[in-house]
Amino acid sequence: MTLSRRALSGTLALLAAPRLAGAQDAWPSRPIRLVVPFIPGSAPDINARQIAEALGQRLGQPLVVENRPGAAGNIGFAHVARQVAPDGHTLLWATGSLSVNAALYARVEFDPLADFTHINLAFGMSNAVIVRADSPLADIGALVARLRADPRTPYASGGFGSAAHLTVALFLARTGTEAEHIPFRGAPDIVNAVRAGTVAFGMPQLQVALPLIRAGQLRALAVTSRERSPTLPDVPALAETIPGFDYISWMGLCGPARLPPAVVERVDGAVRDALADPAFRARVTADGTSIIGLGPAAFRDFLAADLERGREVVRISGARIE
Repeated sequence: MTLSRRALSGTLALLAAPRLAGAQDAWPSRPIRLVVPFIPGSAPDINARQIAEALGQRLGQPLVVENRPGAAGNIGFAHVARQVAPDGHTLLWATGSLSVNAALYARVEFDPLADFTHINLAFGMSNAVIVRADSPLADIGALVARLRADPRTPYASGGFGSAAHLTVALFLARTGTEAEHIPFRGAPDIVNAVRAGTVAFGMPQLQVALPLIRAGQLRALAVTSRERSPTLPDVPALAETIPGFDYISWMGLCGPARLPPAVVERVDGAVRDALADPAFRARVTADGTSIIGLGPAAFRDFLAADLERGREVVRISGARIE
């Protein structure tokens, strides 16, 4: 039995239909927006652009960074949680503010666990205690003595509830000191204010301060991680002066809730591939960033624990935003 040419054509069309539909539905079918809830030049923005370039090469579509700063990240977080379709063409570069803000703010428009798909916790970053290069504050002991003598000593942060704000607040609580908080819009403003002498000190992410530390315009008194940073091995950890002090920022990829599992698997795989690339690792860690690389399940478990840590840090610091 043979088929007519018309019947054969129809049969072939039916057989090809699923393949054609699959090709049309292939992800990603267009550039991917990567929402960064902080200003250009901030540590999250720098790392986001690094991972965006690496993922664009691996996913076959560019990742276009879209900065949506404000309210210590809440504006960008809420945008992705509430206004983005879960089709994989908009992702979020999340940070530790996602968990801290849930305790810091009286009200947020997102649930860190329920309103996002957690893909990969890629990086960690210590903060640095910085002063001007010509500052008489030679070490942490001298800074503590200054704060005890003058509780109105000004310090810069990246805004209420930012990592730099909470780190200093925790430092003040642990040392029993006070200082005058001068909030700015982001970490780049901290280093500029310290360099200009507008404030006495600040604790921005190490990545943002490092170029001016290396240029001799700023001096790092300590890093806020439990151990010294390989990038600045001669700079002590705060834990060497304040036992148990440990505060780092994390950064990773999320999406809106209900992101298709196939998209999650592919993005996570692309991140893992990038993090395993020696050239990429060397480029990222050169500025003090550490590689973490937790996949979806481990990332979500980490975030659940980090929400508890965030509540504790907010309680210790006494910070609260209504």
